[in-house]
Amino acid sequence: MPTSATAKAATPEQPQQQPPRSALDRYFKISERGSSIPREVRGGFATFFAMAYIIVLNPIILGSAKDMYGNQLDNAQLVTATALTAAFTTLLMGVIGNVPIALAAGLGVNTVVALQLAPRMSWPDAMGMVVLAGFVVMLLVATGLRERVMNAVPFGLRKAIAIGIGLFILLIGLVDSGFVTRMPDAANTTVPLQLGGGGHLNGWPVLVFIVGVLLTFALIVRKVPGAILISIVVMTVVAVIIEAVAHVPSWGLTAPKWPGNPVATPDFGLIGEVSLFGGFEKVGVLTGLLFVFTVLLSCFFDAMGTIMGIGDEAKLTDASGNMPGINKVLFVDGIAVAAGGASSSSATTCFVESTAGVGEGARTGFANVVTGALFAVSLFLTPLATMVPSQAATPALVAVGFMILAGSIREIDWSDHTIAIPAFVTMLMMPFTYSITNGIGMGFVAFTVLRLAAGRGREVPAAMYVVSAVFAFYYLMPALGLT
Repeated sequence: MPTSATAKAATPEQPQQQPPRSALDRYFKISERGSSIPREVRGGFATFFAMAYIIVLNPIILGSAKDMYGNQLDNAQLVTATALTAAFTTLLMGVIGNVPIALAAGLGVNTVVALQLAPRMSWPDAMGMVVLAGFVVMLLVATGLRERVMNAVPFGLRKAIAIGIGLFILLIGLVDSGFVTRMPDAANTTVPLQLGGGGHLNGWPVLVFIVGVLLTFALIVRKVPGAILISIVVMTVVAVIIEAVAHVPSWGLTAPKWPGNPVATPDFGLIGEVSLFGGFEKVGVLTGLLFVFTVLLSCFFDAMGTIMGIGDEAKLTDASGNMPGINKVLFVDGIAVAAGGASSSSATTCFVESTAGVGEGARTGFANVVTGALFAVSLFLTPLATMVPSQAATPALVAVGFMILAGSIREIDWSDHTIAIPAFVTMLMMPFTYSITNGIGMGFVAFTVLRLAAGRGREVPAAMYVVSAVFAFYYLMPALGLT
């Protein structure tokens, strides 16, 4: 919880807890968690706008790859599969898990599916392996192993995971907006990122982002209800006006202009196109198991880190940092992984952009119902859903990244180096490797090694030894010739 005046000022004002007013209120525990229906609705909208880009980006990533037979997935069918699966799994998480954590096709996992699995087999085979990974996740939840792993994470590392996610989404916001860009490889420089394009902040889109960030923080400082959502809406309108007047060459994935035809007919052709075990015939049992393991590891720990970070930010955890009812959340996540494979949209997982909704005040699964409903509507109105440019939505990620950092940084015991160093590694490796899983893995390994080096090996839970060994094996796989 925030311990400084700065952190308190950054967090939306908490209303006093009121007795439940309706069956809806009682089911989602809206009043019990100090929230309200308007705040949940605002949070649901904010989360949707922050992650709606996945409707466009996931088809680009999957649709650009070919399987071993040279087949490519249809873009229109991928758009439908992505939106449908996001709607279904987000609603499921809201109704069953009762947490404001939305789900959609996981970035990173879809790249693994497109570039590692598909070229070695057919698309149905590759998606079948994603479904198998989802089944394994559900099995781990049913046996209690996944919850034990989460509960074994020390308090300081839990806070570091939350901070790492905050820094990660901050970097996502800066990159997706074009405020920072990747240096061209031809530059022969060791600097991977640069300010804007060519070291300068050029163009209207970046200006929209900068003004959006300033507007968001100004509204937060003024404690205006709905600050994040107001900023997204205002800057989208500004971007639409700029595009109409200046005709900007490129806004990135989505252009802020009214589509000629806002209605799109869904194409469900990819749903159910799965072969569970066909991939093993193509690549062999060992390689097939390693493929499933790779997908599993990414889904398992990406979701774990996101759930822990968002749960902490939404004040859904107890004094020990554990989330009551976590098994329901974890089981729905397993269903989501399998559902993503079954729809051919790749593994579906918890989205860190849900922090935009939490920053807006969402505390319950009712926010997910709103987000899921918006994804369902986007099945028919995809052109409208994707007209919000990233430059209007990403200021929310910058603001929420600050809120998470301000609320958790002081709760780590920096005097104990066996926890401070792993925490440092965890929070920095997430943005620097652009991966939640890598941050968690490196932090876990560092924690285990340093506790052993300090003669405090008995203080390390057994589950941490096992998970650290799994991560060590995962990182050594290329050297062992197993990739």
